[in-house]
Amino acid sequence: MPRIAQFAIFLAVTLAILGGMHFYLWARLVRDPALSEPWRRLATFGLVAAAATVPASMILMRARPSRLGHVLSLFGMTWLGAAFLLFAALLATDLARLAAAGFTGLRDWLTHAPDAPFDRERRQLLARAVAGGAVLAVGGASALAVRSALSEPEIHEVPLKLERLPRQLSGLTIAQISDLHIGPTIGDAEVRRVVEATNALRPDLVAITGDLVDGSVAGLGRTVAELGALRARHGVFFVTGNHEYYSGADEWIGFLRRLGFRVLRNERVAIGDGRASLDIAGIDDWRSRGLAPGHGPDLEKALAGRDADRSLVLLAHQPKGVEEAVRSGVELQLSGHTHGGQIFPFNFLTGLAYPYLRGLYRLEEAGRAGHVFVSRGTGYWGPPMRLGAPPEIARIVLT
Repeated sequence: MPRIAQFAIFLAVTLAILGGMHFYLWARLVRDPALSEPWRRLATFGLVAAAATVPASMILMRARPSRLGHVLSLFGMTWLGAAFLLFAALLATDLARLAAAGFTGLRDWLTHAPDAPFDRERRQLLARAVAGGAVLAVGGASALAVRSALSEPEIHEVPLKLERLPRQLSGLTIAQISDLHIGPTIGDAEVRRVVEATNALRPDLVAITGDLVDGSVAGLGRTVAELGALRARHGVFFVTGNHEYYSGADEWIGFLRRLGFRVLRNERVAIGDGRASLDIAGIDDWRSRGLAPGHGPDLEKALAGRDADRSLVLLAHQPKGVEEAVRSGVELQLSGHTHGGQIFPFNFLTGLAYPYLRGLYRLEEAGRAGHVFVSRGTGYWGPPMRLGAPPEIARIVLT
């Protein structure tokens, strides 16, 4: 399916969800508190205008970066995050109220049964208290979330013992960058900051596990070129994420190779010399099949002909197929994609889809032990907000 058709479907679904969410916000923040004029009209207009900036931002994300696009995208995506937090807070309040009121409260809420004047005034007072409290609480949470997303990534130290790692390579360090999402709201300054923080770790190897960009080479090439300043003894390795396939994966792969990155597409390379070495493998993103001709994850191809006694690290954007990887001899899989949930309480939904949500996990399959480390991500996607999942650069120390 052409990328433009995929984006059109995505936009249609997004508009439907946005419309429903903003109607709910209008009902709880404007209708139920019975705001008087002109506040009711102003609040309604404000909600509609704020909602409209979200799809406008998504469209601008596909266009060539501009100053106007940057400002509008920043506002629209920030509002999206705040609106989600408002929706979650108000929904939690409604569910608590319904649980306390029982079936009668549910029936009255669904049917808008008429109230006595005293009950109507009490409901309006309660609605205003809930709306005001939610706006104040979410305002504070949003400010903290924006500050977290825009702050320097945390350095996450991950010491890990690999049974088959040669003694000579003990202490080898991998700096993992994931989900940087360079695009309308993440530009030159942020990329330079990541490069400086990564180089300060003096890693032996840099692994970039996908979702590096949200835009075309023409629009973002100059910014992404800042990553050419990354320094590591064994080089910089890259595997595609799903967002590369929304942005022209083949063009980006060519660009990154010219930048000096080793792009692993269902292949494996040796790191080190002779017996004092380990294998690094990488596969295409799980969503790539059907999005670009000749693309698709193929672990069997990546591992074909390998020596089973050699230590093996796999780069794979999504934390999927982990069990199969361990059965195939992978000692460590480095992944991202989940953003660690990015914004509480969205992490609960993300956790339902991805049981390996963030951090280090150990598992055993068919008598083999292996690990998967899932990065919280170095940037953010959509809202420039992180609540309960700060950005990180992982420093993985193998022993």
